Amino acid sequence: MTLTEQKQYRLGVAYVALSALAWSSSGIFVRSINADLMTILFWRGLVSGSGVFLLFFYLERDRAWRIIRRMRGPSFAVTVLSTASMISGIGSIYYTSVADALMIYATVPFVTAGVAYLMIGERPGRTTLIASAVAFAGVLVMLTGEQSGGGWLGKGLAVVMTLTVAGLATVMRQHREVPMLPAMAASAWLCSLVTFWFAAPMEVSGRDIGLILAFGIVQNAMGLSLYTFGSRLIPAAEASLITALEVPLTPLWVWLFINEQPAPATLVGGPIVLAALFGHILLEFRKNRAPAATEAI
Repeated sequence: MTLTEQKQYRLGVAYVALSALAWSSSGIFVRSINADLMTILFWRGLVSGSGVFLLFFYLERDRAWRIIRRMRGPSFAVTVLSTASMISGIGSIYYTSVADALMIYATVPFVTAGVAYLMIGERPGRTTLIASAVAFAGVLVMLTGEQSGGGWLGKGLAVVMTLTVAGLATVMRQHREVPMLPAMAASAWLCSLVTFWFAAPMEVSGRDIGLILAFGIVQNAMGLSLYTFGSRLIPAAEASLITALEVPLTPLWVWLFINEQPAPATLVGGPIVLAALFGHILLEFRKNRAPAATEAI
């Protein structure tokens, strides 16, 4: 790897790590905004969808309209799955503790492996199966423990978020040749359309409007932008692994800045899930970097 390639690689890692940092702010925003869930989702969808759409036009320029006209089944599937993940994801944080929601979501790499095997025949490796079993045990601890400040609705929505994100990743993996940014923008707008009928958009305070604008731009649009730039400079597998930093950071910020104490069961089950997740990440990094080291020799 040349010096220039090393600089690009490090820049890519920094961009993707910053995208995980941006996405990890979701808990703070949800806890700080006084508006109801549907109103938050309505305004956030409008803001983030517009931001992603502008990013798409900036990146594609003259090709943008041709790409939009060629949108077919895979793009529409991504739109629906992404919308479902947005609603269930923010809803899970709204109705249960941030720690519980994110620890359940931490199993998504392993759930994705199972969904990919069922849908496209992609067989998971032995380390993935072992890590999945360990993570599942940690989730069982959290789900069966006595919850302080959360509820089954939030936990159920976290499970829905995990399944829809797994489906989303599988569809995008199966159709890598399809530009998906317009589908992601459409999913945010579809989220606004679905929640509009249950929202009260005109009853939001000026303070909440400011927070929701920041929520849409900083947490969603900026996170996606940073990930888009960074993922072009590093291998896709490594980019997806780095974004797992969102899992421990999100409840950490809420604990530090809003003093939301994780439930006892989460403090037991959470580290089990994280050990499975980051143990798997470490093994994958070693596996992916080993061929490069061999080639250099």
